Amino acid sequence: MEGEHRRRAPTYSNTIILVVRILSNYDVHRTFKCTHRQRRKPMPPREESAGAGRSLNHPKPEEIRIENVLHALSDPIRLRIVRELADRHEDMACVAFGLPVSKSTSTHHFRVLRDAGVIRQQYHGTSRVSALRCDDLETRFPGLLAAVLQSANRAVELGSTRSNVPRL
Repeated sequence: MEGEHRRRAPTYSNTIILVVRILSNYDVHRTFKCTHRQRRKPMPPREESAGAGRSLNHPKPEEIRIENVLHALSDPIRLRIVRELADRHEDMACVAFGLPVSKSTSTHHFRVLRDAGVIRQQYHGTSRVSALRCDDLETRFPGLLAAVLQSANRAVELGSTRSNVPRL
C-alpha cells in the first residue's frame, strides 16, 4: 500500500470537541449584540431581491437547528469565515476571504454555513455577498454565537496547536 492514500472514515471528534468547548463557556443569560447591524440596513429577505434574477435559499429563523449550526462551525475553514464576518462588521464577497482552499471547496463551505442558517448570501452583480445572521442566531440560541467566537478567538490568541482553528 505504499504510495496509496486511504481515505479515513469521517469522525465527529471535531464536532464533539467544539460542542464541549462551547458548552463549557455557554451562559444562557449572556446576550450578544450585533452592533454593526445597527449602523446599516440589513440585507433584504429573499422575496425582495427576487428581481435580481437569481436567489438563494435560506432557512427561516424557526427552522435553524442547533445540530446543523454546530456541525457548520466544527470545520476550521467555516469557523474562520464566521470569525472574519464577525470581525469585519460588513457584508463580504466570497473571494474577499482569501481561503486556502479551491473555489469549489470554498463554495461548499459557504453552502454548509448558509444551509445551517449561520450566514445569509445574496447576489450583488456576479458576486455572492455573505453576512452573518447574528440576530437570527441570537434569537434562536441566546449567547451561542458569542461563546463560539470567544472560544475561537481565545484559541487563536493562545496559538493552540490542538485547536484546528486557522489563524487569520
